[in-house]
Amino acid sequence: MGFLKNGEWHDEWAHNDEDSGEFERDESAFRNWITPDGSPGPTGEGGFEAEPGRYRLYISLACPWAHRANAARHLKGLTDQIELVVVHWLMKEGGWSFREGSCVTPDPLMDADHLHQVYTRAKPDFSGHVTVPVLWDTKKETIVNNESADILRMLGSAFDQCGANDLDLYPEGHRDEIDALNDRVYDAVNNGVYKAGFATSQEAYEKAVGPLFEVLDELEERLEGRDWLVDDRLTEADIRLWTTLIRFDPVYHTHFKCNIRRIADYPNLAALTRRILALDGIEQTVNFEHIRHHYYESHERINPYGIVPAGPEPLVPGA
Repeated sequence: MGFLKNGEWHDEWAHNDEDSGEFERDESAFRNWITPDGSPGPTGEGGFEAEPGRYRLYISLACPWAHRANAARHLKGLTDQIELVVVHWLMKEGGWSFREGSCVTPDPLMDADHLHQVYTRAKPDFSGHVTVPVLWDTKKETIVNNESADILRMLGSAFDQCGANDLDLYPEGHRDEIDALNDRVYDAVNNGVYKAGFATSQEAYEKAVGPLFEVLDELEERLEGRDWLVDDRLTEADIRLWTTLIRFDPVYHTHFKCNIRRIADYPNLAALTRRILALDGIEQTVNFEHIRHHYYESHERINPYGIVPAGPEPLVPGA
């Protein structure tokens, strides 16, 4: 994965601390917010009003962070209101691209070859990593937001007055609990698999993999006798965890050396994974071809020959 520096692309890895070998993730650069009336949101400036057909969502079907946003788009009934653009699963020279491939969408903005061109269209001197998801405003021709947690939350409520359904993924009365759970899951699980997989020292790997399975154990216990993580309903906490769980056995267990246990070895987490996968519209957001080939063929530092293993099988509904 390369990066932009003052608008120029560089094909270099820049994600690990040189001394500790620990993986370090950048903060998202675009943090504006869509609101029902265009007023300022919690992290950015105003002026981005919820309107049907105005916004475009760039994702990778392989990426768990982008998957959060696409899941919310489906769950909230916004598939006809927010256009979806899908990049190719292979991420090598040039980063995310629009090269021809199954389920890939040509860039409708400027017929770009790579996603970094969309970033520099929004900010010509942009410096940083080029990530998905990206929420694009077709009216102002700029990136609204590229932080998955923000996009998940705003899709969960901003469009409720212009066509979205009434599903509440961030219910009043449970927000503090959801926020606390999100923070713990993000650090140890969502980002924890990456901290283990991209570690360049034994110490950094062990520092990540231990807490990962400690929190998975806690979550398994939390789900005993219940269907959802918070209250008795689906919330964004379930979605944020789920996009990691669905990739865990086919990818993270082997590729990222997160192999103490599989999700299949956790009855309650496995049941949650299948329960969400069975929700209306969600199964069509999952593409295991993109997921498996992206990780095993894009990360030459981890898997230099690009060999995609035959198993293990992913969790599927009813299995």
